[in-house]
Amino acid sequence: MNRLQTIRELRRHRKLAEKRAVNYEQNKTAKYVMMFLGGFVIVYLMFFAVMFSLIANESASVTAIELMMGLAPFILLVDFLFRFLAQQTPSQIVKPYVLLPIPTSTCIDTFIGTSLFNWGNLIWFAMLVPFAIMSVLFVEGFWATLGFLFCFYLLILANSQWYSIARTLVNNSLFYWIVPVVVYALVALPILLKGGSEKGFDDFFDFYAGIGTAISDGSALPYLGALALLVVLVFINRRLQMTNVMRELSKTEQTKLRSVSQFAYFDRFGEVGQYIKLEIKSILRNKNPRKGFIVATALVLMMSILIAYTTVYDGQFGTNFWCVYNFFIYGSMQLTKIMCNEGNYIDCLMVRRENILKLLKAKYIFSTATLVFPFVLMLPPVISGKWSLLMVVSYAVFTAGFQYFILFQMAVYNKQAIPLNTKFISKSGVENNYFQVVIQIAGLFLPVVLISVLLLFLNETVAYIIILSIGAGFIAAQPLWLRNIYNRMMRRKYVLMEGFRSSR
Repeated sequence: MNRLQTIRELRRHRKLAEKRAVNYEQNKTAKYVMMFLGGFVIVYLMFFAVMFSLIANESASVTAIELMMGLAPFILLVDFLFRFLAQQTPSQIVKPYVLLPIPTSTCIDTFIGTSLFNWGNLIWFAMLVPFAIMSVLFVEGFWATLGFLFCFYLLILANSQWYSIARTLVNNSLFYWIVPVVVYALVALPILLKGGSEKGFDDFFDFYAGIGTAISDGSALPYLGALALLVVLVFINRRLQMTNVMRELSKTEQTKLRSVSQFAYFDRFGEVGQYIKLEIKSILRNKNPRKGFIVATALVLMMSILIAYTTVYDGQFGTNFWCVYNFFIYGSMQLTKIMCNEGNYIDCLMVRRENILKLLKAKYIFSTATLVFPFVLMLPPVISGKWSLLMVVSYAVFTAGFQYFILFQMAVYNKQAIPLNTKFISKSGVENNYFQVVIQIAGLFLPVVLISVLLLFLNETVAYIIILSIGAGFIAAQPLWLRNIYNRMMRRKYVLMEGFRSSR
């Protein structure tokens, strides 16, 4: 095949990849749920379009294009953060092709092109097109409207490449989080120079609104600048993806002699204690589990500092949501992928009766123990009188009981192994596992809805006691529902083992 035929064939493979995935059946239903939630997002974007249009139509100081370009850095930042939920980097999906007689560079080029010409890059047009019709078309004219939309589209495409670069660097090392921090600090430089004052925000807005002025004046500079930015980012992204793939393909494992703790304390708990040791050593010895645990710990620490020493989450909804979320972080990042790490050696775990049940018990004990960290970090607001101790204890127990009950159900359905160390050439990422995303959303928002309803009809003390009782009930029933999960797993063991083997 020539290069063009190869690219077409690779694109066809990626279109079929979702149907061939081991989690296709469970993903199919979950995808409809995600589409339903996506519909809500589109409705909200249309609402923002109306709101921004009213502001633009009533403003005598800025035009509609200037307003939207002044807001563009915030929109692109939100777009960047939401891409972490779904978008894979090109190097993450190259593994099935590295042993074929296909140039790796062709694979990378194809997947970069696929990430550019993706329907997800058009979702912001649910806000931009209605806004343009209501505020730009009949004031600036058709060509100015078309130019505004085209320029914004180029910026969104450039943002997709910037995300891919940042995601790849962060996958390399958590230290590289400093790169997006520095980039967005430079973007917000007018605000930082004025110490976050109103004048700083005005300078920030005026600087980026100037792009809208140039578009209205018919200048080619905004388009050339956005196109040049896109080309440069595509080139950097291509080199970065290629470098990481080749480095990981040529990597050789080196065994280092070191002193290893035996964690003898856990020996007294029998086989469950051995599996607790396995959980700890898996984090200490393997790159991907360790990185996930460090990220979760950093998020808990950051969130706890914001809660304790700022007033940004002092409202009733903010208090309840972020307190629940802070306890939920570890489970959200670790338990939604439960058994995925063990999928690499699932055959060993299946050789003895009830091995998996003891492993689930160990995971529950370890996951519950991690809640001590956010609990301790959230004591300062309790000591200062900002929060009540009953609320924090209630949410901790509720997370260990009800929320972990929900997350542990994923053990029955997860059948996609996650590499323990390799990151850039995994056969398929779990970012496209819509079922996991739905479970995360349910585990986070259902408790908030329940708490909000209770607080609506009851006083806080009674509501928190009910929450505490629900959590305690699920903790007390933990042997029953873990046994139920184990039995359901055993009924599906051949399906699970086949999925884990085929996704290694």
